Amino acid sequence: MPHPPLRLSEVFGFAPLSKTLREVSLTLRGDPLTPKSRFGLSSLRLLKPGLALSTWMRRARADRLVPIYNLFNHTQTDPDLGWSVRVTQARDFRGKKLTYDSHNGTDFAVPVGTVVVAAAPGRVARISSEFNRGGLKVLLDHGDTLFTSSNHLARSLVEHGDMVQRGQPIALSGASGIDMLSMFPWSTPHVHYNVWHNGKLVDPFASGNEVSLWQNGNAPVPSAGPLQSDEYITPTQFDEEAIEAAIDACIDPVLQRELADSPEPGVDVLFFYNVYPTRFSRRPDIIRVKHPRRPRLDLPFRSKDFRGIVFPD
Repeated sequence: MPHPPLRLSEVFGFAPLSKTLREVSLTLRGDPLTPKSRFGLSSLRLLKPGLALSTWMRRARADRLVPIYNLFNHTQTDPDLGWSVRVTQARDFRGKKLTYDSHNGTDFAVPVGTVVVAAAPGRVARISSEFNRGGLKVLLDHGDTLFTSSNHLARSLVEHGDMVQRGQPIALSGASGIDMLSMFPWSTPHVHYNVWHNGKLVDPFASGNEVSLWQNGNAPVPSAGPLQSDEYITPTQFDEEAIEAAIDACIDPVLQRELADSPEPGVDVLFFYNVYPTRFSRRPDIIRVKHPRRPRLDLPFRSKDFRGIVFPD
């Protein structure tokens, strides 16, 4: 059954005006707890007009491959200095530079309205929208310390607490967030895909002797289907004392109260360590039991839409 058409406000993730303006100011000027984002001439390297225009116009590749817009940076700048979209120290898992200073995920260039699916079975642990930090997001707990988050979405198709199967639709992609809107139409619509393992943001692609988190190695493909509902999920175990220490270390009184009142403080601490790391005087390790890397993820799109990935460089 087709989904209702997306509204412009959904595509770009507009929030109430006061909240939108506050978060735009936070990006451009920062505040006492959050450094402003860092831009430079090297940031222009992120603009790929040909890919951007074809993606906005929904011109699919004949080979049905998803272009990678940016990869996880293995030489990230210090998060305490602020989010940097400059290209001053960048190295992707291949040893190339399809990334930028602060990039902590994988960008899949897909047309607005593309169905995003669960890359593995899991539970919807958080749904939120921060205009200055990636727009609308759906975060899944896949158990055994593996979490994924799809960002820049237009519409969630699930609710907090839902259990989802591998390959189940969870959202429609969009271009939500300040970075997409400010560079329209030269910024390519994409799903920014974060992966946490053992409490740390990681690259799902294998580098060197690592094990890939993708089931098909470093060439991820969609779930072959039918949906697999018999995969047991072991809930991620958090260290309760470490969570309390993290909340105590939060120097933002508003966020500290939010974390203290949260029904899932472990998930929220994990999330805000990434989104606003400078709002913590220290960031204790909140994962109690660690697990080795193993292949668990499929490409977070339907097999009817895509069959794999391609690196434009």
